[in-house]
Amino acid sequence: MARTVLITGATGTVSGALMNALRGADVRPRVLVRDTSRAQGLRERGAEVFAGDLGDARSLPPAFEGVNDLWLLTPNGPRAPEHSSNAVWAARQAGVERVVRLSAIGAAPGAPNRSGRLHALSDQELERSGLRWTILRPHWFMQNLLNEAGDIAATGTFALNMGAARIGMIDVRDVAECAARVLLDGSGRHDGRAYTLTGPRSLTFDEAAGALSGVLGRPVAYLPVGDDTRRKTLLGHGVPEWIAGMLEEYARAYAGGWGDLATGTVADLLGRAPRDIAGFARDHAAAFTPPEPRPSPADASR
Repeated sequence: MARTVLITGATGTVSGALMNALRGADVRPRVLVRDTSRAQGLRERGAEVFAGDLGDARSLPPAFEGVNDLWLLTPNGPRAPEHSSNAVWAARQAGVERVVRLSAIGAAPGAPNRSGRLHALSDQELERSGLRWTILRPHWFMQNLLNEAGDIAATGTFALNMGAARIGMIDVRDVAECAARVLLDGSGRHDGRAYTLTGPRSLTFDEAAGALSGVLGRPVAYLPVGDDTRRKTLLGHGVPEWIAGMLEEYARAYAGGWGDLATGTVADLLGRAPRDIAGFARDHAAAFTPPEPRPSPADASR
């Protein structure tokens, strides 16, 4: 009998990729969204849609009723532990059997960033909840480079405040496929396990720029900048102050060598090597490419 999987964060990048990874599997996908008007695409992909907000515990019981497995993704923010706690409590009350939770690389009480420390609080609560659980701790997403796609397309450069950091970047699609593999495995072998997920190797942003250059056929350069410059850029794009500060903490930690890590966990879970930066660049080349100039009316009339 197909199991019902409740997916939180369903309109985001990771959970959207998880929906793709679960397509065709013998599960009944159910999604929790705050605004059901944004969920038409999820309905078209076969998901049952429930309105609810992890920040409002009273809104959750209907979505959790009859659920077997919960994919728990909470957005970064100061209330993240509260949101996770509300979900875990709703899961317990509804008789959910298993929770697969998206945490963060290096989540621990002594992590050098507030996100890692907050994720650690949620991880620990889940571990002691009495539910079956698996925790995924992915490294820096390759898809974060898409935030720089406009600059790369326009100028052939991108600027980050990470110095010469080496990072075990991972493709979000691999994170999603690992989550799907765990959710679809009924053997129990993933219960009580925390997996650190990385790409195939640790690389610098100069090396990432080189991969983009090779795929795009034109030079792409990484420009290291200071924290203040990066903060101004983020705030100028409307990034909340809390998120900008959290990203600055990560950048400092990575620049200091904290992110120089690559594991074989993705290969162990999926039976294949994780996607590399060149493959990511090929698959997203259009995003980094300047648009073709439109012909002027005079040109069109010739």
